[in-house]
Amino acid sequence: MRDSLELSTKTVIMTPMMHLLFLPLLFSIAGGKDLEEKKGPFENTGLDVPEGTPVPFPIHQFQVTHPGVNNFRVSGEGKETIKISRDGWLYLEKPLDWSLDNHYIIMVEALADDEVVEGPIYVTINVLDVNNHAPYFNQSDYTAVVRENTATGVPFTRVFALDQDNPDTPNAELRYSLVSQIPNKHGILLFQINPNTGEISTTKEGERMLKAREGIQYSRGEERSIDTLKTKFADYCEVPKIPYEKNPFFTCVERAEMRRIIMDPLEDPDYTLLVRVQDLRGASETALSGNARVHIVVQQNLWVNPGPITVKENLVETYPLTIAKVQSNEPDAIYTLVQKERQLRFPFQITKDGDILLTEMLDREEKDMYILVVFALDNDGREVDPPMEIQVLVEDVNDEVPVCENEESVFEVQEDEPVGSLVGQLLAHDDDEAGTLNSQLTYTILSQNPPTTPNAFSIDAASGRIQTLRALQRKDQQVYNLTVTVKDPAFKTVCKVIISVIDVNNEMPVFEKNDYGNHTLAEDTPVGHTVLTFRATDADEPGSGSSLIKFHISAGNDGDVFTVESDRDGVGHLVLAMPLDFESSPNYELQIDARNPEPLMKGLEYGAESTAFVSVSVTDVDEAPEFSLDTLHVIVPENITKGSVLLAVEAKDPEGKEISFKLDGDTQGWLEIDPATGQIKTKDKLDRETLETFEVTVTAFEKENPEKFSERVLSVRLLDVNDNLPKMTHTQAFICVKTLKPVIIKAHDTDNAPFSQPFTFSLGKKSPNWDLQSIDGTTAKLTLKKIPIEDKTFSLPITIKDNAGMGVAQLFEVRVCNCTELGYCYIAPAESNFRLGMGPTIGILAGVLGFCIVAFIIVIRRKNKGGKKKEVTGEEERSNMM
Repeated sequence: MRDSLELSTKTVIMTPMMHLLFLPLLFSIAGGKDLEEKKGPFENTGLDVPEGTPVPFPIHQFQVTHPGVNNFRVSGEGKETIKISRDGWLYLEKPLDWSLDNHYIIMVEALADDEVVEGPIYVTINVLDVNNHAPYFNQSDYTAVVRENTATGVPFTRVFALDQDNPDTPNAELRYSLVSQIPNKHGILLFQINPNTGEISTTKEGERMLKAREGIQYSRGEERSIDTLKTKFADYCEVPKIPYEKNPFFTCVERAEMRRIIMDPLEDPDYTLLVRVQDLRGASETALSGNARVHIVVQQNLWVNPGPITVKENLVETYPLTIAKVQSNEPDAIYTLVQKERQLRFPFQITKDGDILLTEMLDREEKDMYILVVFALDNDGREVDPPMEIQVLVEDVNDEVPVCENEESVFEVQEDEPVGSLVGQLLAHDDDEAGTLNSQLTYTILSQNPPTTPNAFSIDAASGRIQTLRALQRKDQQVYNLTVTVKDPAFKTVCKVIISVIDVNNEMPVFEKNDYGNHTLAEDTPVGHTVLTFRATDADEPGSGSSLIKFHISAGNDGDVFTVESDRDGVGHLVLAMPLDFESSPNYELQIDARNPEPLMKGLEYGAESTAFVSVSVTDVDEAPEFSLDTLHVIVPENITKGSVLLAVEAKDPEGKEISFKLDGDTQGWLEIDPATGQIKTKDKLDRETLETFEVTVTAFEKENPEKFSERVLSVRLLDVNDNLPKMTHTQAFICVKTLKPVIIKAHDTDNAPFSQPFTFSLGKKSPNWDLQSIDGTTAKLTLKKIPIEDKTFSLPITIKDNAGMGVAQLFEVRVCNCTELGYCYIAPAESNFRLGMGPTIGILAGVLGFCIVAFIIVIRRKNKGGKKKEVTGEEERSNMM
């Protein structure tokens, strides 16, 4: 039997010798790789093959279980590229290219004498991308225009590159870089490129150093033409004696201006950048690359911020005054000016030529800086240049007079203070700009009263600090008056200073006695009660800080139960500041000190004469029980279970006596209290619709002495639950046939939100005769759509549900009738037969029944009398009948 290699419908005939030579060739191509790894069962599988692999290349060998298989057949995608041998080797006959197709799906069948005995199976050949495509720019040359002073990092152009490798692999991850800049005489790069996006912008040096070619400046409305150029040339140069066309100076200017106006970055660039793009993010030595050139022309930027602008305050000039000028890169731009702070006063304007005008004087003390925002727009209101913020600084001039902080500055100094002691600092201020000579103040003592030789005081010219020049004696002079001049370079003012010489605190307060004995207070003594009044004296000068006495408790006052009140006459009062508690503190040993606000003279210390002692004993009083809480408040849902505990009230007797509880004021009888534990429980169902909030009084009292009691008010608030259904406010109505006005149905629900309105209204069942529509959250209108042939009363089931969806059907009776002029149902005379209502009918029936019972009793009695053989006359018979 012949060996063959079948591919789809084409069969390649191979001799046995050729087949034997073919297999070693495949094995050698495997590069020494273990062929066992490329063998597998005959089943669906996926295989990876790198693109560009040299051919022939063995991919995989299928091993079948059927003993009669002697050939294989492959069909499907890539059957011209992927082949299979008779012994099951799948191999490449042509190299793969990922950019043409990244995968192939083929069908393989196992044959026995051209008959399919196994399969088909499906094999997916995944083509693995290799980095065999260099990235390339979409243009070899780019052109761009950048203006002077373009901000660093703001892109003005961009380059873009592509890579045909797999974009999901590093093979197509691109990185841009700047190779060179021409010219670059100083080795300073003026441009930079974003490595990820290819955006090109200026560096910090480029923002500062890029300059455009010099040229002629054109005013608003001027045409950029040869005639305009001649006019400007004549304005700056003498009138030429030769024609412009033959004047070498004019032709030189003309060529330069035409070159500037007709800019061609490709033919006449200012800068040329060589940029590179690399795949593998440029991180590998094997990364492939591409290059391009960017030709850049620097364009003049006339839109330059003239700020900050400095203007002197209170400048005497003719207004409006031009303080700056702006010029757009668009000659016909329209300028507008606004204030950034949006304040009411804005003394600035801008002309159509870009001149910024100041319309009135400025005052630095009112506002020291303005921020102006200038817009350059075209005729359609679109911005032709970015908005420009200009700072206007108001320069200070010396127009403010120094001001004393106080009309009179008063200081005190103790007698016998050493020379150089600080008396105080005179405070003054100047509203001119701080940190300038205009606000620099100088202090000088103009006069001293009474005068002394030498002077008693000096003042620091820069700070205003006043110091003593000699030791002062109060007995010589108690008060000095100084006149101080405070001036800046242009203005001056006079400040008044009063210096009082105060007595030295060389005497200590002395109590009239040091032991005030023991004082007894009942436990229930009210707060504010004066326990003791005591006195101390001081030999220093009366009315001075040295003789003023302040008392304070320095020991024994645990819990700050007592306090001391002092007056200016050396009298103190020991006052009860907190409630007494015999159980916690039955005794107090208090130490009271007398002190001066002014410090003692150096070398002196307070002694025992400035301290007093007092003892306080507290006597026990039978006190009422005390609650642990001052306020009792509880919030519960109205459907709380009967017998639930609302609150456990806590109270105790200070003396530890047994107490009991009671409850008063429960008008509904809903609550009860456990006398022993204080637990308050519900004893009946609560109903918020009956009473939403209520108060009861809880009393805690001593069992042995009920007169000792305390009370607290318990506030109870009931939370609503959805325990009430919406109900109609009326259940009957009538409709006049002639008018057919809708009937208004109104409902109410005693629950609160969200368990009440808005209500939903609906008919219990659909009716062709009636229509029901909601009006608002509480009402609906019922409309008759079809008039009945006779007067009739309808009972309509109407379901009303609250906001929570609870509700039931309710009957609503509607009588449809002809109406009188007054609007009531009309009843024809023939139809007004006498009819009794339910009440009269029952009355008549009861009367008839009663009469029958009476007659029956009479008959029975007469019969009994006849049996006793009593004779009854006719007259008696009539009497009995009556």
